[in-house]
Amino acid sequence: MLPVGVLCQSTPRECVPGEGVMVAVWRLGKAVFGAMAATVLVVEDERKLRDFIRTYLENAGFTVLSTGSGAEALTMAAAAAPDLVVLDLGLPDVPGETVARELRATARTPLLMLTAKSSEEDRIRGLELGADDYVTKPFSPRELVLRVQAILRRGGPAAAAATAASYGGGELVIDEPRRSVTVRGEQAELTPTEWGVLVALATVPGRVYSRFELINRVRGYEFEGYERTIDSHVKNLRRKIEDDPGNPRIVQTVLGGGYRLGLARDD
Repeated sequence: MLPVGVLCQSTPRECVPGEGVMVAVWRLGKAVFGAMAATVLVVEDERKLRDFIRTYLENAGFTVLSTGSGAEALTMAAAAAPDLVVLDLGLPDVPGETVARELRATARTPLLMLTAKSSEEDRIRGLELGADDYVTKPFSPRELVLRVQAILRRGGPAAAAATAASYGGGELVIDEPRRSVTVRGEQAELTPTEWGVLVALATVPGRVYSRFELINRVRGYEFEGYERTIDSHVKNLRRKIEDDPGNPRIVQTVLGGGYRLGLARDD
């Protein structure tokens, strides 16, 4: 057994209490040695499935931390600042929903939820907790990797040539190079999916985007079905950017059509 604080392997794998693998050391390594592979925290209580997911993600070039405990996941997320969390909702100690709420309360880290529940209500409930995507068991590991890659692309650096765009006389400002959104002078903390929805709508203000079009644009791949789940992301987005989410001015609903940006772009 190595003493606490010693990193016992070049790529952190299972973080087991008492084994001395300190995720804080890995975070320090990222800062000292520069850009490294994106780090994914896998929170899944079934050991075989956890290892299976980790193997596929590592083969795709990701650095992977993993745990079967919701409580430990919160500690690891705070210490290691992962780029994305794959979160099982059926955890034995702390419910996955609680873990999701606490993660969302402290950071914008993208969340990909795993669950055995496949009803539309369950999917929407997970998305309303702030999840960026939702995968039901059983699932294709290659599809899981694809979804992780798509979420991280949405959260990646924007093109350097882009400039900040203002809408509604400065009420809304979208700065793509800095990936920031300012509403009425205050910065809004958006998840990658919420950001993707807003940027898509702002491409052509006033144009109506169908749910199917939005879900495919923000996912970054062909998304079969579940297009109604975009409503959950819009609901979360409105909570963050609207004065009155029940009577939205910025992200407007077009009955039978979809959504549009209700503010004109400033010249």
